[in-house]
Amino acid sequence: MERWLSAAWLVAIIATLGSLSFSEILGYTPCELCWYQRILMYPLAVILGIAVFRGERQVIWYALPLAVPGMLLAGYHYLYQKLPVLQHATECTGTVSCSDQSAQWLGFITIPFLSFTAFLIISIALLVIAVSKK
Repeated sequence: MERWLSAAWLVAIIATLGSLSFSEILGYTPCELCWYQRILMYPLAVILGIAVFRGERQVIWYALPLAVPGMLLAGYHYLYQKLPVLQHATECTGTVSCSDQSAQWLGFITIPFLSFTAFLIISIALLVIAVSKK
């Protein structure tokens, strides 16, 4: 259990520091959907860190309600970037367009893709903890 919890915490720390690096060091302004993902990810870095040091298995009840919606939101954001039909159906109201793909690697990896991957890994680790024997 400790390895899964530590892995989830490490991913949350990397995601938090990565998002701060994109905005504060590289100068990318977060869009509206990015802000919502940050709101869900940043507390995970703290909550999972406390759980690691306390060895608390019950953290799944506090962390999954942040990780799963974060994963769904990041998945939607990625699809919003890649599918023009979603861009026409809904409008992003922030100062930066949610469809902006200025940071892109290998033709498909964008910031929302990285966010989705982080939330997915955290969710899987928490679910493994939930179903594992004590």
